[in-house]
Amino acid sequence: MLVAGCHAPGGSRSDPPRASTSLAAEVHHRSMGDAEVPGLSLTDSNDLSGSNEDLESIIDAHAHYGAGVVHEMNLEPESALDDYYKAATLDPTNASLVLEVSQQFLEAKEPDKALDLLKLASTNASAPSMIFAQLGFVYSKLGRTNEATAADRKAIQKDPRSLAGYQSLFIDYLQNNQIAQIVPLLEEASKVKGTDPEFLIGLAELYIRLGVQAPAQKKSSDEHALSALQRAAKQNPSEVSLEMHLADGFNLLGKTDEAARIYEKLTKQLPEESPQADTVRAKLADIYLHNHDSKRAAEQLEVILRDNPTDAQTYYILGGIAYDQTNYAKASDYFREAISVNPDLESAYFDLARAQLGLNKPADALGTLENSNRRFPQNFTGEYLTAVAYNEQKDYTNALHHFTAAEVVAEGGDPKRLSDRLTDEFYFQVGATSERMGDYTQAEKYFEKSLQLAPDSPETLNYLGYMWAEHDRKLDEAREMISKAVKAEPKNSAYLDSMAWVLYKLHQPKPALDYELKSIQLEDEEDATVYDHLGDIYAALGEKDKAREAWTKSLKLEKSDEVQKKLQSEAK
Repeated sequence: MLVAGCHAPGGSRSDPPRASTSLAAEVHHRSMGDAEVPGLSLTDSNDLSGSNEDLESIIDAHAHYGAGVVHEMNLEPESALDDYYKAATLDPTNASLVLEVSQQFLEAKEPDKALDLLKLASTNASAPSMIFAQLGFVYSKLGRTNEATAADRKAIQKDPRSLAGYQSLFIDYLQNNQIAQIVPLLEEASKVKGTDPEFLIGLAELYIRLGVQAPAQKKSSDEHALSALQRAAKQNPSEVSLEMHLADGFNLLGKTDEAARIYEKLTKQLPEESPQADTVRAKLADIYLHNHDSKRAAEQLEVILRDNPTDAQTYYILGGIAYDQTNYAKASDYFREAISVNPDLESAYFDLARAQLGLNKPADALGTLENSNRRFPQNFTGEYLTAVAYNEQKDYTNALHHFTAAEVVAEGGDPKRLSDRLTDEFYFQVGATSERMGDYTQAEKYFEKSLQLAPDSPETLNYLGYMWAEHDRKLDEAREMISKAVKAEPKNSAYLDSMAWVLYKLHQPKPALDYELKSIQLEDEEDATVYDHLGDIYAALGEKDKAREAWTKSLKLEKSDEVQKKLQSEAK
């Protein structure tokens, strides 16, 4: 054996050679366990009771290993690997070194050398399970399926409580589309007695991967995965890495309460400023958000920012939480910080503009969108929000220009996203803008497009019905539309006013009066137009005093030459 503390490829001078992680990389699990691999120890290195030939081999192995360390320090990786290979060949009983060097050859795309080394190590009667598992993996890489299976089976035979052989064989079956062979393999692993949490968590991960790769097996695989995780949890693993994987497994399977309990425990165990702690908090925050607990999610994210104040994504998520809570000022601050840290975070510009619109600051929103336009190509969201901001400023000409540009961009983009962009709400907005510009034909076209997508939208039904009534067009159809809106929202003051107005236009002032009075009773704040309508209805009923009273109230709320003329006319 080599002396304890010798330098392995890629390690520090005080680190022993690492076990190969090629299988872990293939199935996304941790290192397969140091207990299976003879470590480097001073006792082993001083075991020189063999023949002189054995002694010479060990001495030569030391020499090549030392040469490899020197080459590595001199940034000569190829020469270093060559000497490490010679060291491992001279002392193939050093399983840790054999596994590490074989992995280096795999990464260097020299699988034949990795194979030669592993085959040599496997001839040792005391070779651990992991040697055979890695040998099976390499055989599989070389397309030698039968030999891969035999090596993996040997790994399982050597130590059924080591998952390495099962993992390697799983990969082999998966790559050869032998799904039917995987189920009994994992069942076999599940029945092994005396397995530790690491084995059970790794087994759960294999079941989860099977469910992803073979959707027909997903329900059953997820059930078996959950069972394995629950067995692992009962053993109360104390290693942080195992607890992390246990929680991740529960989270993947939708058992967020179990996952959250472990993550919460880990936030207390881990040093607050460690990257691992921030990873745990991010996962915990994600669970809280999924469960609509934005308060606790924000608490975790705030701690992440305290440790890492340049984390743009965390600022962005916190901005989203604040926006959902309609705290637009706080949302704006977070989105602005996200942009400051990462100016290329395009979505943050759009969400900042939305928050600024929520604050009734369309000019600020336009400034944000202009900054976005200078940095990013034209896109639907930017054009749409620009149109909305101009609408807020009552600049309907510019608003319609940008709505049209948004429509063109959407129609020329990904067809799969068309329905997500050109929605009933989009067409409603364009229709309303066209109406405000006095282009009623264009407005009607867009409202009808909106209704094709959402036939029962009370807002659109009311708007189009009221527009027709206002201009004495399609009054019967307008009444039908507004009636549907009122039925959907019988306490909506605006819809009741529309109903009163269309009835007035149909020369039915008496029922119109009932709807108007109910509208006034339900409105949150007094509206000049509603009292104008009330005056017209009273005038039609011959109640001139009440008509003058209503128009006077309308004028107090908002000056209007037209209402003033009505009042003067009735005064004569």
